[in-house]
This record gives sequence, C-alpha cells and structure tokens, in this order.
Amino acid sequence: MSVVGIIAEFNPFHSGHEFLLNQARLIAGNDPIVVLTSGNYVQRGEMAIMSKWNRAKAALQSGADLVFETPFSTTVEPADLFSLGNIEQLAKLGVTDLVFGVEDANLNFTYLGSKIAEIPQNHMNFKDYSQTYSTQYNQMVAREVGHEINQPNAILGLAYAVANHNLGSPLSLHPVHRIGAGHDDLLQRSGVVQSASAIRNLLLHNENTDNLKYWMPKSEAVELAKQEVYPNWNLLFPFLKYRLESSSIEDLHQIYQMSEGLEYKMKEGIHLARDFTEFLRRIKSKRYTYSRLRRLSLYTLLNITQADMIASFNEESLLLLGFSKIGRKFLKDNRKNSQTKIISKVDKRSAKSGSLALQVRVDRLFEQIMGVDQNFGRRPLEV
Repeated sequence: MSVVGIIAEFNPFHSGHEFLLNQARLIAGNDPIVVLTSGNYVQRGEMAIMSKWNRAKAALQSGADLVFETPFSTTVEPADLFSLGNIEQLAKLGVTDLVFGVEDANLNFTYLGSKIAEIPQNHMNFKDYSQTYSTQYNQMVAREVGHEINQPNAILGLAYAVANHNLGSPLSLHPVHRIGAGHDDLLQRSGVVQSASAIRNLLLHNENTDNLKYWMPKSEAVELAKQEVYPNWNLLFPFLKYRLESSSIEDLHQIYQMSEGLEYKMKEGIHLARDFTEFLRRIKSKRYTYSRLRRLSLYTLLNITQADMIASFNEESLLLLGFSKIGRKFLKDNRKNSQTKIISKVDKRSAKSGSLALQVRVDRLFEQIMGVDQNFGRRPLEV
C-alpha cells in the first residue's frame, strides 16, 4: 500500500493544488491521500484568508481522502521545525510517500537532504549579522552541495528532505514540478493557475471576485466571494498595538522566540507605526527575516509563551477535519497502529491540555474576527 502524504496550507486552495492532488493520485492509485494542513494560522505568521474547514472541504472535493489540522505549535515555526513536525506526524499516521510541489522537480531532494543533514553543526552557527540567517544558510547550501537553491518551494522541499533524513527516511520523496504562476507572483489574469499570494491580494484589495471560479473550485470561489471579512495583519494591527502598549517588558520577555532585546524594539516601533507594514519596517534588521518577525508578532498577539509551546509539543494530537470513504476505511483499519492521537470531536475533555488546548485558544481570535465557531460543535466533513 502506498499511502501518499501532502503538507499544505491551501491559503486558499486553488487549481495548482488540484494539480498536485492529481499527481498524488497517480502514485496512490486506490490507496489513500493524507493531507496535513495548517489551521487558521499559517507558517509565515499570518491568519489564513479562509477557515480551516472550508479549505479542508475544497481539498476533499478535489481528491484528498483524509485531512488533518497540523498543531499550531508545528505550523507557526521556521521551515526546519515546520518540516520536522509534519514529516514526523505523517510517518506516525502510516504515510509512505510525500508529494510536494517545487520549481524544479529534477533536483534529487533525497540526496541533497542527506548531504545537508550531514553538515557539522558548527558550520550552521552563522555569525555575520550583516546578512539574514536564511541568506547565509542558502549560501552555505550552495557551497556544500554545489547547487544554489533560492526559490521558495525548493527551499521548503529541501527542508522536508533534511527532516526526512534526520527521522531515518520514513517517506519516499516525490517532487512535482509546479505549473502556472510562481509562489509570490502577481495576478496573471490570463493564467489558469494563480499563486495563492495573488488571490489573497485580490481579495484584500476588494477587487472583482468574478474570476475566482477560473482559478479554484467553483464551490470554494462562491464561499470566498460571500465572505464579509478577509483576515489580514492590518485588520489585526490594533489588537497587536494594544498588546504591546499594555504589556510590560517582563511579560513580553516571556513570549516564545522573544530574544536579544526584541521586546524593547517592538515596544518602541509599535508606538510610532501607523500600520503593520510600517511596524515591520521599524523593527526589521538584516539579522531577522520578515517571516521571523511576523511569527513573533503573532506569538505576541496571541500571548504564546515558551511554556505554551512546550506543553503543546509534549502532548500532540491531530484534529480530523474530514475524510472520504477511502479515508474512513483507512482510519478504521489502521487506528490501532497509528502512533499519534487523532481527535474527531473537540470537547472540554480533549481540549483541556496539549496541542488541542492551544489550538482552541488561538482560534478564539479567529472566531471573533469571522463570527463562526471553529472547534466546539464541529464534526469532520465527509465527502
């Protein structure tokens, strides 16, 4: 049995994701396709543009058999920890193969991952603070493996490969060449495959949504067009401003990943900034990427401490968002063999501690913004 896994955000789900699922089906045949997707917050430190339930539904209708929500503590992390957590969870679920989209599918990611994983740790301790960690990391990769890798999906694919090697290579890797627009490309109105970034920008700038049906499943396009609110950082900025202005330096120092005096810089920057973009510019330095600072801003907004993340890591579970008939059978046949805790219904008992408790807590803000319950009273979707 080839159980194929996909790690995704689907923010939002579009025709490029449909293509990836079709490629996964060629490998899986009649066996299940398992998706781990970010919940209502995504890896770069932002709220998702659409709820986890609507995105899971689009994936199920396009060929996924099981869709699980990746815990917040794994989702909102740098690429290496994001990859390690997701790969480990897929392996625990019994997944055998990983399919992922990249700009160049001819690269041997298994080989590159093993080469990079074997680089001594002291080569990773970058001290040049005139450049970001990611820039120095990419330069080191180019030196060590003789190939420059600087495109966003290839970098993430490489992180998957390194994580897979470090876990004993439980998964076979299947890179798939991306079609259509690139990861951060602007809207190309004549194209069938748009980038998720372009679709989000269209929604956030209140542009005509009639063309959404050409770039994503029709039912999802209808749901997106009906949405009254599209979460984004400028909408959240007043909440962040209040948190930073009203919190003491001592309280801010407890926030996860708050280091090297960033709490002072954030307090100073938020007082002067008129919006989130200006705030990031005020606290930006070559030492930190914008993604790192967005994640830190999200941790601060949600009051996520080091203790919160440790508690989540120590008691991880996966929330089942939906399944197909194939997925239901796989769960039934393999539940006893699964090495991870699967939650199909959130209640006070299951949400009392661990990763699910943290997910329920952070989703409260999403519920406040969107006006729709995200956990209690929800059952997995069946397609």
